[in-house]
Amino acid sequence: MAGDSSTAHIIQSLVANLLIAVAKGVAAVITGSGAMLAETLHSLADCGNQLLLLLGVRMSRRPPNEKHPLGHGRSLYFWSFMVALLLFSGGGVFSLYEGIHKLGHTDEVESVEVALAVLALSLAIEGWATLKNIAEMNKRRRGKPFFQYLRDSKDSDLVVVFGENAAACLGLIFALLALLLASVTGDPRWDAIGTLAIGAVLIGVAVFLAIEVKSLLVGEAADPEIAAAAAALAVEDPKITRVLRLITVQQGPGEVLVAVKLGFADGMMIEQVAGTINDFEGRLRGRCPEVKWCFVEPDIPRT
Repeated sequence: MAGDSSTAHIIQSLVANLLIAVAKGVAAVITGSGAMLAETLHSLADCGNQLLLLLGVRMSRRPPNEKHPLGHGRSLYFWSFMVALLLFSGGGVFSLYEGIHKLGHTDEVESVEVALAVLALSLAIEGWATLKNIAEMNKRRRGKPFFQYLRDSKDSDLVVVFGENAAACLGLIFALLALLLASVTGDPRWDAIGTLAIGAVLIGVAVFLAIEVKSLLVGEAADPEIAAAAAALAVEDPKITRVLRLITVQQGPGEVLVAVKLGFADGMMIEQVAGTINDFEGRLRGRCPEVKWCFVEPDIPRT
């Protein structure tokens, strides 16, 4: 996550959702549609969520200090988790409440054409933002199946933004169908059902995101390729006899900690062991630049 490119997908989604929220809000006032109101609040919540992600990116880039010697990389995971909670409560739960309320207090949906036009425009913008997210993920997943990448990715901000945009597209489709059915049948309860469907989608996406980000927040292992690279580099060095223990921890997007116990050839002096360790660390960082911290301990096998 280096450079401005790490926030480009967040900023473009923020701008898109801000424009969409204004359009949906106007349409909700004109039509009195519960689905439109749910969609308006959803877009406003997304704007707030993306501001939190930008805050998380900024905080995660703060350098290590005495109180946080391993840096602040997990700050982004914390704020990504907060976004999932807000998506659940501010978007999903409120939409369910609004849908249940509308079922008991059905009102005619007015100016359906206005609402449909706004929803179609919003779907086009959200679809564009989602396709941009997918294109960025395709660059990073390196041939890994798409849904497996979503489960394994350490770039929580990218996954959260994609989840928000994908949920928004599904919500817009449900809102379109609900308004069309309410207009064709003359039954405004379809609008309430659409609002309930939007709430269910938002809650489902929020739960998925919370589960994935929570794993990163508490300390998830880095990609297996990094551990495999460290083990392979150890084998390549004739002065290293074996890998006794190897762990990796994802400290933040693009920040990995590696801790390893190595066995060394008999008869080596302390200076030789230290030099071999320094060479191993340099080669590991050269092959895996995301390794920011590497701790190597010489050891012997235990019975």
